[in-house]
Amino acid sequence: MLSFRSLIAAGSLAALTACGSSGSLGGSNPFGSIGSLGISGGGARATDTPTRQAVRTRGAENVAVNRYLWAASIDVLNFLPIESVDPFTGVISMGFGTPPGGSRSYRATIYITDPALDARSLNLSLLTRGGPASVETTRAVEDAILSRARQLRIADGRL
Repeated sequence: MLSFRSLIAAGSLAALTACGSSGSLGGSNPFGSIGSLGISGGGARATDTPTRQAVRTRGAENVAVNRYLWAASIDVLNFLPIESVDPFTGVISMGFGTPPGGSRSYRATIYITDPALDARSLNLSLLTRGGPASVETTRAVEDAILSRARQLRIADGRL
């Protein structure tokens, strides 16, 4: 029984040692760095959990959406519950909600395609329980998001 435990311990140690080496990848590092987490250098630290190591992928530190459009979309449609967000692909999916003072419930999916603060970067799909919302309503919400994004940019002082 003792020799079986020793064998398992030695095998585990060998497997962990192999995980830490970088020679088998030919010099390429599969982990990127995420500056917002304070992790640099791209390699794994001894204190990192396997989950944090798995999250770090090459290019994950570059978000390719406009932050003003992103914040304005969430701000203007704050009456809708957020179902999912993905800043790396630029998709915000929101569930059904009723605007203040309104009687019809809406659902929205926002797709921000570009880092530029431009109307072409914003794609909005607005649905009611009966189907797509009217073109006028969708256009009004898009205009409100773009106006709010401009306000946020001006307030940030980066003109």
